[in-house]
Amino acid sequence: MRVLVGGGTGFIGTALIQLLKARGHEVTLVSRKPGPGRITWDELATSELPPCDAAVNLAGENILNPLRRWNETFQKEVLSSRLETTHILARAITKAAQPPQAWVLVTGVAYYQPSLTAEYDEDSPGGDFDFFSNLVTQWETAARLPGDATRQVVVRSGVVLGRGGGAIGHMLLPFRLGLGGPIGSGHQFFPWIHIRDLAGILAHALEASHVQGVLNGVAPASTTTNAEFAQALGTALGRPAFIPLPSTIVQAVFGQERAIMLLEGQKVVPRRTLATGYQYSFPELGAALKEIIA
Repeated sequence: MRVLVGGGTGFIGTALIQLLKARGHEVTLVSRKPGPGRITWDELATSELPPCDAAVNLAGENILNPLRRWNETFQKEVLSSRLETTHILARAITKAAQPPQAWVLVTGVAYYQPSLTAEYDEDSPGGDFDFFSNLVTQWETAARLPGDATRQVVVRSGVVLGRGGGAIGHMLLPFRLGLGGPIGSGHQFFPWIHIRDLAGILAHALEASHVQGVLNGVAPASTTTNAEFAQALGTALGRPAFIPLPSTIVQAVFGQERAIMLLEGQKVVPRRTLATGYQYSFPELGAALKEIIA
């Protein structure tokens, strides 16, 4: 297939493009800068959709960038980097004389309300209780296409774990030094997925004609708490992991609203993802971490 990938230069995009090429697909990137095998967002907004069989959007400013203060300017960037790119792609698909067969968007499990007891699958309610859940609702709405000429899939991703980026990138040093541990109480759920599985679910969604609607992009071992994750990472590194990161520090670095993403969590299950026939490479945390730090 010819696949158009928006925001394909990041951590998830790099893994997805590698997998798509390995499976024999042709990839065109939509990015801010022009280059070979690329078109820019500006070009896409003003011209026609290039010929493609499928499109996927991964674009979005990193919400948990600790170097950026959580103020109105950054919030607008977080919103616009997701909504504008999604609007541009959805509009181009709608106007295309030959629309692609599949259109896939990656959003997040922030759609579901943090809870120590609730369990969420793809049909659970959410999307309306804070900045991030409302962002997911707006983002998914921006992607919606009229009619059914194109299959539409939304993958709500958990915390992506992988070598050379994602959440693990920031954690490895303190954990290697034996200074790692749970964040806040550690009781909050920690919905995670290995990068290879997120790329695998996206490729599955692009290729398999029966897949549509919302899929939860989380590992099936979804009852991991933050403390269990810290313990497993410590074990994988052969280091103790007992030193908690106090919630006051997390709030000071990230701001009250963003800190919720780290201090609270949701138990999310990939019921529909499994039902579509996707087979996980890393369903268990221990094996996933072993591969990442090997």
